[in-house]
Amino acid sequence: MKAIVQRAYGTADVLKLEEIDRPVVGDDDALIRVRAAAVNHADLVYTTGRPLIARLAFGMRAPKDIVRGKDVAGTVEAVGSGVSGLKPGDEVYGELVSGSFAEYAVAPAARLALKPANLTFEQAATVPLSGMTALQGLRDAGSLKGGQRVLVNGASGGVGSFAVQVAKALRAEVTAVASARNAELVRSWGADHVVDYGRENFTLGTARYDLILDLIGNHTLTQLRGVLTPTGTLVLSSGTGGRVLGPMGRILAAAVTSPFVSQTLSLFTQSGTSKTLDDLRHLIESGQVTPAIDRTYPLAHVAEAVRYFADEHARGKIAISV
Repeated sequence: MKAIVQRAYGTADVLKLEEIDRPVVGDDDALIRVRAAAVNHADLVYTTGRPLIARLAFGMRAPKDIVRGKDVAGTVEAVGSGVSGLKPGDEVYGELVSGSFAEYAVAPAARLALKPANLTFEQAATVPLSGMTALQGLRDAGSLKGGQRVLVNGASGGVGSFAVQVAKALRAEVTAVASARNAELVRSWGADHVVDYGRENFTLGTARYDLILDLIGNHTLTQLRGVLTPTGTLVLSSGTGGRVLGPMGRILAAAVTSPFVSQTLSLFTQSGTSKTLDDLRHLIESGQVTPAIDRTYPLAHVAEAVRYFADEHARGKIAISV
């Protein structure tokens, strides 16, 4: 089968189209004929091997898993002996450990669900990682309730595009932090207010929020806490950081600080399952959430897609058609 293979860390140029063997299905897995995938920040971390701490999990000198891609949408080809609820021919979407930039991929059945009926494969493939991060970050880690005021820092990116819509579906009042060129876009997703970060620093404003979902990591914990209500919640998801530790410094600082303050500093790691994907499917099929795709690339042009993701600050998601 054709797949995008990475045998060394580096720029997007290390991603090559090759012929490799089809993956083997485990007892609890499903083999998927991939129809579409999507680019995520995780793919960039895998490609570059930075922050360096990530290599403890990925492989110190070179990636242990050589096929990139985490989001997938396609058709079930076969299932393992321990799988129930899925059968060959089912159209599914979900998240892999790695390997969706390929014609076939294996995924744990527990991280797959039936594809939303009203989405194309390309649209569906953009949902799993970003959509689950948004839903779990707001609903589960943030305990967001109707009528609360939520701020999404990084609202025009992949996770942000879902977070704005999910927050509105949960009946929150949403403030989106984005650039001026993306202001109308995030309003079209449902944002009630937009802060242009090029002209205004929201941490210096007078507004206070019940929940901040921070997807960027460009403000200190003290600055973010300053615009939370006294019992508000800060949810940290991803973000930037140094070459070695990445966002781990902020995460550790939040862990140390949280027990001593009235606010909740939540250290969020997405751990979605079929149930979370089913919840997203209901939101999508009801029209409350719609994937936002910036560009779609064919499988052979994944390197170009990852380069665009890294350099151009994609608006919404980047899909890969297989």
